[in-house]
Order: sequence, then C-alpha cells, then structure tokens
Amino acid sequence: MSTKNKYTSEFKKTIVNLYHSGKSYAQIHNEYGVSSSALSKWVKLYSEVKIDDDTVITAQQIKELQKLELFIG
Repeated sequence: MSTKNKYTSEFKKTIVNLYHSGKSYAQIHNEYGVSSSALSKWVKLYSEVKIDDDTVITAQQIKELQKLELFIG
C-alpha cells in the first residue's frame, strides 16, 4: 500500500529555492524524492515575482488576492 507524502509549505519553498539556486529536477528528485510534476507545481506556486523595489509576491499570493477580489466583487 502506498501512502502519499505530505510536505509542509516551508519544505516546498526550500525545494523551490534549491531549484532556483541551480539544482536540476533530477538532482532534487534523487536527493529528496520529489517528483518532477510536484516540483513544477511548487515552482509555479512559490516562485517570487518582484513588483517594485520593495514588493515581492508569489503566484500563490496573487491567486489569493484574485479570490478575495471576486468575493468582494
């Protein structure tokens, strides 16, 4: 029987940082057992975008803001 791994947000962010530091998908998979599909999803969610000199936001934060905007309407 297979059990699905549960990763914390902190772990996911650490893995994304390793990827941005130059580790390949294969290296991350071999060292941490993370699938390339999971890593791809995490990179999309946790990669930071610099909006201006003082503001950095992730895709996850953008999605949360969009949901809030739709809710407030």
